[in-house]
Amino acid sequence: MSLYRTELRRLAKRRFTRYMTLLGLLVLAAVVVGTFFTNQKIDASVRAQADRQAEQQYQEQVRYSQQERTACERDKAAGAADANRYPPDCAMIQPPPREAFESRWFLPSTFNFRESFAETLVPFAAILALVGFVIGASFVGAEWSTGGMMNLLLWRPRRLTVLLTKLAALLTGLLAVTLPAAVLWFAGFWAVATFRGSTEKVTSGVWQSFALTGLRGVALVLAVTTIGFALASLGRHTAMALGGVVAVMVVGQFGLGILLSMAGVRFPEAWLLPTYALAWMQKKVTLEDWQACNATFTGECRPDTFDVTWGQSSVLFAVGVAVVLGAAIWAMRRRDIS
Repeated sequence: MSLYRTELRRLAKRRFTRYMTLLGLLVLAAVVVGTFFTNQKIDASVRAQADRQAEQQYQEQVRYSQQERTACERDKAAGAADANRYPPDCAMIQPPPREAFESRWFLPSTFNFRESFAETLVPFAAILALVGFVIGASFVGAEWSTGGMMNLLLWRPRRLTVLLTKLAALLTGLLAVTLPAAVLWFAGFWAVATFRGSTEKVTSGVWQSFALTGLRGVALVLAVTTIGFALASLGRHTAMALGGVVAVMVVGQFGLGILLSMAGVRFPEAWLLPTYALAWMQKKVTLEDWQACNATFTGECRPDTFDVTWGQSSVLFAVGVAVVLGAAIWAMRRRDIS
């Protein structure tokens, strides 16, 4: 029997795999449903209502200004005007201009597919990456902790072949879940935009951009899954991967971020992994340092900026995956199995 097919069957039959996959898909479905019910399609009646609300706010400011101007004139005539409350000339108390009250402020939330869909691919990739990490760590970690790996190597004594075949089966299984989920994600938000927003100006170029972002999300899911698998294999227990990621994210990332901020390091976010994950998905993240404010001739404050690009992120993640997976392969080849 093929080792690859055996590992695929074993992966699919594990209850933990099924439950985690179902949980991840339910969370994704909840995001789509929540977006549907928290947005509204904007038509002529909704815009008219927003115009009325803007006019109402303007009229309230007009009445308030008139009341304040009348009170100012009365107090000045009585010689009891408060200099901290009123200007030198009561005629200076005027309402804001009508154009300051924009109708768009009063419009309900609506989902514009062209403008908003790319942002939804970030949580999509993050949720499935978390699912993949946990499943990958459990898939090989359980084999080590229960002695199943030793029994498997008695059947197939080629260590690296066994380890890499398990990884290939794992990634195939994750890919079989991620790709259909991505298609449903696109379809779900297209439906949200159709009934609760707008699908205008979605050209072929926009679809191509979304597709490339989705592919980067799939690559991120596979990379994180590989890291979880490799960490659990390296430590020969699922807890090794889970404990490692907790240590890196809580101690390494949050603690490092606080330390860098206290030390006054410029662009502390550039040292944090989530920044590079976001840059990988969005192609670029611009960090700002407001402490190094450069005042322009108009008095405007322009902070120094630093760009983190998806190219830099790809190098970081590729090196990280290679190092962790290489360490797992080395340990599998050199260490005692028993």
